[in-house]
Amino acid sequence: MSILTTNDIRETINMIQNENLDVRTITMGISLYDCVSDDIDRLCDNIYDKITHKAENLVKTGESISKKYGIPIVNKRVSVTPIALIGGKADSDGYVKIAKTLDRAAKTLGINFIGGFSALVQKGMSNGSEQLIKAIPQALTETDFLCSSLNVASTKAGINMDAIYMAGKAIKEMAYLTKDKNSIGCAKFVVFANAPEDNPFMAGAFHGIGEPECVINVGVSGPGVVAAAIKRAGNCDFGTLADIIKKTAYKITSVGQLVATDAAKALNTPFGIVDLSLAPTPAIGDSVARILENMGLERCGTHGTTAALAMLNDAVKKGGVMASSSVGGLSGAFIPVSEDEGMIEAAECGALTLTKLEAMTAVCSVGLDMIAIPGDTPTETICGIIADEIAIGVVNTKTTAARLIPAYGKKVGDSIDFGGLLGTAPIMDISKYSCKDFILRGGHIPAPMHSLKN
Repeated sequence: MSILTTNDIRETINMIQNENLDVRTITMGISLYDCVSDDIDRLCDNIYDKITHKAENLVKTGESISKKYGIPIVNKRVSVTPIALIGGKADSDGYVKIAKTLDRAAKTLGINFIGGFSALVQKGMSNGSEQLIKAIPQALTETDFLCSSLNVASTKAGINMDAIYMAGKAIKEMAYLTKDKNSIGCAKFVVFANAPEDNPFMAGAFHGIGEPECVINVGVSGPGVVAAAIKRAGNCDFGTLADIIKKTAYKITSVGQLVATDAAKALNTPFGIVDLSLAPTPAIGDSVARILENMGLERCGTHGTTAALAMLNDAVKKGGVMASSSVGGLSGAFIPVSEDEGMIEAAECGALTLTKLEAMTAVCSVGLDMIAIPGDTPTETICGIIADEIAIGVVNTKTTAARLIPAYGKKVGDSIDFGGLLGTAPIMDISKYSCKDFILRGGHIPAPMHSLKN
């Protein structure tokens, strides 16, 4: 959809110049099924050749579109088929070799991230999936641009607690291996329930099994635009406020639709979806927390925050789907603590707690995102935090996820600084009580009754 009126053009220019509107990412999804080989070296060569061929013009195209419209396009990314599906008989060392191949391809292309070092283990683990999970700590420690994800649960399949335990152990190991960089390896790894197959955002992007050979997915972002619109609206009622958010989301999504259509045409690649998520940054004025505070909350995290976020998320979706018939991915409001200056401030002053964040994830996109916790947090406690978040997704038939950072050597009151879009994370307090015996039961939590819909 093109932006038609002069007034729309003026508004869009103001959004870009003064309210931090941007296209957060153009992500090319690439199928790697035809790269399969019994020989690990041949497999790696096939992967590298296909990615660098398919995406060779991705960065150039993104820069050209950004210049053409004056719209910032922050990231150019690639997602690939979940690597556990094509790794064949590779052992964990072989998966590390594949990881380094993906990272080398990303560096050749000049992209920001490559996602898909992933496994789908909601119902059980194949040998390949198990070997990939074992490889994750070394793979993410020894690469720069690679992102990894696990889908450990779904509403139809239930929760694979054995996979969650393996994920918890991987997170602890990564925290140690990357301790000299504030345990940044953990920031490139996310654990999902009901993971979407067309998500353009990292660290959870992968090219799903039902996707075409190659596809362009775009993620837009405009928390600052929505916050400014709410502030201008003043003390109106909730019905009026919802309409304002819907109209604003429509305009934001229209920009994404425009960029996605142009990118797909220029790259001779099918257009997939626009993900209309409100993805914050550490920049002042680009915060989901500030949106909620502009609704009337003294500080994000106080009573009423979950209700405000629920209304915001719903209105964003309703406005976005009017601007594009191809809305997908996650599409809602993100609440990553380290990447949102308002969330950081709320956490630092004690208004926003881990418990409140968990409640908020029941009504927004994704889940406990970029949460830094004490470095000495036991593995089983990490697993318990993940399991709680995953259960919310399974029971509510929605996507949830956890991206946790047990910051090595850090305690509550400290903070870690990643720089760039990953921002600064205050170390958040967690329960001092153990869930070890619960986690070590292992096995599989069955799917809820409402999964039986056929």
